[in-house]
Amino acid sequence: MGRRFVSRWTSGLAMLVFENNILLYTALSTIPREQYPALYHIVLDKNDTITQVLSSSPPDISLRRDVIGPVLCQGYSQLYVLASYTVYAIPIKVSIVVYDGALDAKPSGAGGPAPEQGEHTVSITVVGASGDLAKKKIFPALFALFYEDWLPEHFTIFGYARSKMSDEELRNMISMTLTCRIDQRANCSEKMDQFLKRCFYQSGQYNSEEGFCELDRKLTEKEAGKLPNRLFYLSIPPNIFVDVVRSASRTASLPSGSGWTRFIVEKPFGRDSESSGELTRSLKMYLEEEQIFRIDHYLGKELVENLSVLRFSNLVFQPLWSRDYIRNVQLIFSEDFGTEGRGRSALLRRPVGSDKNVHSLAYFDNYGIIRDIMQNHLLQILALFAMETPVSLAAEDIRNEKVKVLRSMRKLKVEDVVVGQYKGHTRGEKSFPAYVDDPTVPNDSVTPTFAAAALFIDNARWDGVPFLMKAGKALHTRRAEIRVQFRRVPGNLYRGSVGADLDMATNELVLRVQPDEAIYLKINNKVPGLGMRLDSGNLNLFYSERYQREIPDAYERLLLDAMEGERRLFIRSDELDAAWAIFTPVLRELEDKRVAPELYPYGSRGPVGAHYLAANYNVRWGDISSDGSF
Repeated sequence: MGRRFVSRWTSGLAMLVFENNILLYTALSTIPREQYPALYHIVLDKNDTITQVLSSSPPDISLRRDVIGPVLCQGYSQLYVLASYTVYAIPIKVSIVVYDGALDAKPSGAGGPAPEQGEHTVSITVVGASGDLAKKKIFPALFALFYEDWLPEHFTIFGYARSKMSDEELRNMISMTLTCRIDQRANCSEKMDQFLKRCFYQSGQYNSEEGFCELDRKLTEKEAGKLPNRLFYLSIPPNIFVDVVRSASRTASLPSGSGWTRFIVEKPFGRDSESSGELTRSLKMYLEEEQIFRIDHYLGKELVENLSVLRFSNLVFQPLWSRDYIRNVQLIFSEDFGTEGRGRSALLRRPVGSDKNVHSLAYFDNYGIIRDIMQNHLLQILALFAMETPVSLAAEDIRNEKVKVLRSMRKLKVEDVVVGQYKGHTRGEKSFPAYVDDPTVPNDSVTPTFAAAALFIDNARWDGVPFLMKAGKALHTRRAEIRVQFRRVPGNLYRGSVGADLDMATNELVLRVQPDEAIYLKINNKVPGLGMRLDSGNLNLFYSERYQREIPDAYERLLLDAMEGERRLFIRSDELDAAWAIFTPVLRELEDKRVAPELYPYGSRGPVGAHYLAANYNVRWGDISSDGSF
């Protein structure tokens, strides 16, 4: 039986099929010339290495072989070849999979009987399995899904990292962070044992095709007799995303037609428009857009999910959701701890083979609070808040509306931003360090640990409404919330009682994302008694009181969505481009001019400049009441 070679991926400019040492190449309309079908002959040596490419194409089509290198996976008759061609001076890179036998033949060594119709299995590989994010978030989220019976009947979990570890050592590591739901319906220890038996480990370098080849062999053994699907979670620093995707897509992803292969990619997605675009282009050399799930875990939080429900399923809010009734919108994020240890990248300083604290020691001094929180978490919430009603709840319809909002936003200017950095502070007998006291941070660092910004959406619904963002570390409280301040009542009959008190003159809708999830509406109310005295009160929905079930972690929802192919809470590439276009100019100016951040004490409310910024738009931050307390 002759060999058939099938391109697993092309750049979109070409479709390639090889059979019996013949390559048929068909140019698509994206190439700016008349389309020519062309026939190429290839010559293989005894080691299946392509040694010669002979072209019988029209003379104005040039084909040049730049790089061709075989990688043979032991136990398989697959040959993976990376070829780079130049057609009309346009480089085209192609990853080719070689099979013995028919086009739809499985690789020899796949083993097992033919799967029964409908019997599927999902293999989940956590890349960077020994890092903090994997241990504290991803494995516990997968166990929670298993405990609540959300995972499919047939599933396998693999950890992949550079650390040397046995299956049993991985299970012991994972077991330290697993917890059962409050509403237990089954014996916790039994469920843990069942889950851990499905967990396995493969050690390998992130840029090693041999390591992923061995992973592929083990996955195939577990998938025998079932229809396979594979999910890779990249819990690794962004500078090795492409290495992992390149190696895994060539050697451990499924052939077209045999099941899906998806990759979850963690933020940060670049540092600016240029680096983000380069990362996207690099990923798309090996993956289709539909295979890439860019995760922002804030989109999986319960109150963020409820935002569109609150708006689009409650008639009372629909006519109010515009510039006619809303005076400003505030998106507030604060943490009551500093960066302690997260200052500079430890990835370059760790011993080879160690993956410890990949994220906890990762990147803060290179990224800062604007990139870490505002450009992704808060901007994504803003887009969901401000978008027009989508055609449906389908992922593409929702993401289309979000992109429209982002493209309507003004690019940020330095005068619309305040940056700060926390300094040391002593409270009682306890001392708190400054950001630059961290040994991982340069003494002259101007990286902001706090930022406030005023953004505007130039469309008919939101023209002139300031969207104020505030995010910081080492502040006096931990919170994340959306605050909607409405306009004053025109001709208010009780203005004599309200006076100039902004808190009483306006209503406010608050969605508290964390902690203690809640929705409440601030209204003015008469204080009981014979006099006419007004008070501001809340109409409350506290989730912990209304709903007895524990709220799932955001990673649980997003992992489940990725397995089900639900993309509405994941970020599309054009959405990412639009988001970076807003922040890149101001980030570059801040860094080029080394703008000094305003210092604020550890544990305070942040720099005073944030209050002046809000005052420029006749706004007072909603997380500070009239007496100055929170």
